[in-house]
Amino acid sequence: MKKLLIICSVLATALTFAQDKDKEREKQLTLRTATNFIYEANELTEADNFISAEKEYRKAISKAPSVVAGSYNLGNSYYEKGNYEEALYRHAQAAENATSKVDKHKAYHNIGNILMKKELCQEAVEAFKNALRNDPTDDETRYNLVVAKECAAQQENKKEKEEEKKDEDKEDENKDEEKKEDEKKDDPEDKGDQDKKEGNDEKNEDGKPKDEKDQGKGDKKDDKQKGKPKPKPGQLSPQQIKNLLEAMNNQEQKVQEKINAEKQKGVKVKPEKDW
Repeated sequence: MKKLLIICSVLATALTFAQDKDKEREKQLTLRTATNFIYEANELTEADNFISAEKEYRKAISKAPSVVAGSYNLGNSYYEKGNYEEALYRHAQAAENATSKVDKHKAYHNIGNILMKKELCQEAVEAFKNALRNDPTDDETRYNLVVAKECAAQQENKKEKEEEKKDEDKEDENKDEEKKEDEKKDDPEDKGDQDKKEGNDEKNEDGKPKDEKDQGKGDKKDDKQKGKPKPKPGQLSPQQIKNLLEAMNNQEQKVQEKINAEKQKGVKVKPEKDW
């Protein structure tokens, strides 16, 4: 029984070893196939046959993404053609799949160069920093980092000036609006229209303007005066007659007093001359 168990254990180990060996053989075959695609693509690139080279690079990336040469070389081809969006994507893919610091350094260095072409200077600074983390001895990367920092500073200053100008323009616009409002308030025509409007708004309870009501009062007063009898030409008014009667009574009283005084003296009084 023990011998049977030992034999089964040996067979299982041999089977596992064979499976691992098959997987390794398959892996190596995949890597070899991807490498062949890359070689073919490189030759097509040198022959200036970009379309065919692009197809071969894509085959290599699809077959074995871990072979960063496919993404890296395809990114360089896009960069030379001025297609910076695709170049950035492929180099980012290479940086992600790279397992060695050498490959990561190259990918990040090229990412920094692409970002500089796109005028994304602050992002380029970060890319060059990542490249130097993987290879601090690369003087070219260090120089590019300095250039990227200067570019980022200039862009920041430009942005601040644009913001300041924008704020100034907005302030000037607000001042212009305030000036227009002040001019509108000081405009005689507008003021006259406002006074006219206010005058029209001043009405009595019956809905008529106060002036009309006052005028109505004046009309009523005139009508009342018109209702009084006016003296005809050659006739005295009642008031004049009253004044005249009072004057006559006064005169008569004076005459009577004079007569009485003469009687007391015994002197005859000469009659008044008729008019």
